[in-house]
Amino acid sequence: MTEFDSIAAELYSGAPGDFVSARDARAKQIADADVAARIRALRKPTTAAWVVNLFAQERAQQLQEALRLAAALREAQADLDAQTLAKLGHDRRALTGRLAEDAAELARARGGRITAATLDAVQRTISAAFFDPGAAIAIASGRLTAELDIGDGTPLDPSTVVAGDVADAPAAQERPDDELAAMRERRRAQHALREAERARDAAERDHAATQRALHDVSRRAERIAARIDELEDELRTARESAHAVATTLTGAEAEEQRAAAELARRETAVAEARAATAGDAPA
Repeated sequence: MTEFDSIAAELYSGAPGDFVSARDARAKQIADADVAARIRALRKPTTAAWVVNLFAQERAQQLQEALRLAAALREAQADLDAQTLAKLGHDRRALTGRLAEDAAELARARGGRITAATLDAVQRTISAAFFDPGAAIAIASGRLTAELDIGDGTPLDPSTVVAGDVADAPAAQERPDDELAAMRERRRAQHALREAERARDAAERDHAATQRALHDVSRRAERIAARIDELEDELRTARESAHAVATTLTGAEAEEQRAAAELARRETAVAEARAATAGDAPA
């Protein structure tokens, strides 16, 4: 960090009411005319910007953890479904609300008067880091001149709201720690689980359909088998009846032959009797 940036960070974390006098006093102490001129040109920060600057310098580790989370969430948003994004949005608002309250409490301890409007501006400023890398860099610098609001979606140029060289601002997009890596791994596992559950549900529906088809075919087979049994019983009965009829027919044919023979014998006897009768008649 350059001498100018170091002095600017000190001034922008000081009480806003003392900013102008402290700025001019420090400028008089600087031997380098160019640096002194740049210090005198510094603009007084808004109250919300001062609260964020104070928090960035006094609670640097807490802020950096939030900014790492912000970077991870920006990276992950493209892969998330609507339900997960909604939950993350809720969690993000809760986190930025807590950070804003912590920053406001720190400012109150320094004698600052924090109104509801100022607190809202602080929360909007911190929230901007979750959407815009430039906002994250600006906040991490500790040298904000004004609160941030990226509602129009235009990427923020940190140099427009940071006093000094933004290239020297602490990097806000560090590599996520193990916890964030684990969170992304859990997200991937949850996505894989949802895909597996959808595939399982489709397989269950397919299995249920095949079970219904199998049940229908089985019932048809049972009905056909029962009908075959009925037809076989009928055929067996018909065969038995045919056998009985054939036996009766054989007996009837034999009886008819006997009766025919008896008739022939009787007719012969009648003929003989007639012949004998005719021979005994008078001439």
